[in-house]
Amino acid sequence: MFISGYSMVAGAAERLVLGYDSFGNICGRKNTPVEGANLSGLDMTNKKYVFFLNSCSLEIQSLKSSSLSLCVSSCPQQQLNSLEDLQSFARNNGSFLCIYNLNVSSYTLNPKAAQLCPTLPVPPSKSFPLFNRCVPQNPECYSKYASVLISMVNEMDIFHRILSGILAGRDTVIGLSVLALAFSLMLVLAFRFIQTLLIHTLIALVVFGLLFVSGVLWWLHYDYRNDPSTELETEKENVKFLLGYAIFSTIVTVVVLSLIFVLRKRLLFAVQLFGIVGKLIGRIPFLLFQPLWTFLILVVFWVFWVAVLLSLGTAGTAHSTSGGQVEYRALSGICYMAWYHFVGLIWTSEFILACQQMVIAGAVVTCYFNRNKNNPPPHPVLSSISVLFCYHLGTAVKGSFLITILRIPRIVLLYLYNILNHKENAKHLFNCCFCWVCFQKSCLRYFNQHAYTTTAINGTNFCTSAKDAVCILARNSAKLASISCFGDFLLFLGKVFVVCFTVFGGLMAFNYHRELQAWVVPLLLVGYFAYMMSHSFLSVFEVTADALLLCFAIDMETNDGTAEKPYFVDQELLTFVSQSNKLTDGRKHRSTRPFQDNEDGTELQPMV
Repeated sequence: MFISGYSMVAGAAERLVLGYDSFGNICGRKNTPVEGANLSGLDMTNKKYVFFLNSCSLEIQSLKSSSLSLCVSSCPQQQLNSLEDLQSFARNNGSFLCIYNLNVSSYTLNPKAAQLCPTLPVPPSKSFPLFNRCVPQNPECYSKYASVLISMVNEMDIFHRILSGILAGRDTVIGLSVLALAFSLMLVLAFRFIQTLLIHTLIALVVFGLLFVSGVLWWLHYDYRNDPSTELETEKENVKFLLGYAIFSTIVTVVVLSLIFVLRKRLLFAVQLFGIVGKLIGRIPFLLFQPLWTFLILVVFWVFWVAVLLSLGTAGTAHSTSGGQVEYRALSGICYMAWYHFVGLIWTSEFILACQQMVIAGAVVTCYFNRNKNNPPPHPVLSSISVLFCYHLGTAVKGSFLITILRIPRIVLLYLYNILNHKENAKHLFNCCFCWVCFQKSCLRYFNQHAYTTTAINGTNFCTSAKDAVCILARNSAKLASISCFGDFLLFLGKVFVVCFTVFGGLMAFNYHRELQAWVVPLLLVGYFAYMMSHSFLSVFEVTADALLLCFAIDMETNDGTAEKPYFVDQELLTFVSQSNKLTDGRKHRSTRPFQDNEDGTELQPMV
């Protein structure tokens, strides 16, 4: 509904960025007529700049200008002193500075030309690079114009300032998303053919990137804070956001460096693990294509989500006034729907990723529980997709919803942090709650992933699969936790690498457009998209490794290695797990207790 009506309800954020005239026409695009406004609905594709007929005496009240404004193809770069100059400029440059229904030949003949054309003399002006306005270059006019423009931006609420920043930086956001995609693809290929030297190179790049980004953020915060020209609310918000980003980046840098130092000697196990995972993926090469369709679906959804967000934020109805001009009236209460829309972003994104995880887990389960390792089952990926859509979409919905539920308290706690910023006791309570919520979300994501694998094995619903997954992980935590930990940490470094260098590119790109642009929010959006892309691509290895280890644990508990109940595991994986856990000969005989004590005594079998 919002998308189809977008052209009819274009509003504050888009009109602020693209510019609009006094008759309801948005500059730089085709327009639809507004009832009662004869000069509305014009094609302004080639007229991208807003020109005020009285730019030296502007007044703004409630985002409304006291001067008539027109869409023009170019701004006058020289002073125009007479109607003849206006006529000559129009004929030479194709830019008409008088009211649209006044023919250029009538500029000097029409007795009302003085009221229909700009106030003389017209000062030389230059197009403003961000908001497409013709800004007068005369010092006196410029100072008045700048003060009015600053007041107009400051009068906007933060929601519309954020939307204007997203609209103004949309090309940069798209470019940075493509950069994140390139980094993710590069890492997928690197992990497929992983080598020890690659691990050290990745660690070095992550360390360099974290230190460099943290340094740049602190430098930008210092530069913005000490800039005497900081007057706009958007610039003041940039300073606050940059301080938060710098602190967060510094904390992440310290934590990651500490983890690298602690785990540096055990990362070789991760190399061996991904070598085994790479061989399994080699048997199912189409697993590497799963992130591509997931990425395409995510991109389609994100584009739709941003379009709806812009429609929400710019929703307004056009009304004609007595003079044939047009004013836009914002819809009341529309901003509250944005919160519902943000929840939809998180839930739907997590659902798409959950579907990918279930497809990968199903394919891995099918290949693991196959006796003939040299002859894998035909089309395991397509079979897994079919099972997902026929039986287990509800499982993906439940798992993604639980992740979403734990994300919302984090947002609430961040909001409370700003309120309780100066109360030390409250801050300590907040920090404890925030860390607990983050820990719970990480654990839930981990158990969700294993619940999807158990669903692929048993074909049970989400709750039953989650219970079974918890039981098997509790009994084998000592054997599986350390192995999974090193692999997940290495993949986490890959995600940090993608986000870090994408955000660095964003800092460099957005910093060139400081004026009137709340670019820190689009930068946060870029960081989120970069993380989601890297997670989507690298989750192939993460889900494959976790599913492989869970299948191994189930195999060890369900079977005993005898002729009647032989193991499904191959020798390479068994040797790796034994070495990583420093198993002795006396611990090779494992419990034969079944994973799931069914009343009929049946053992677990993969779904087909």
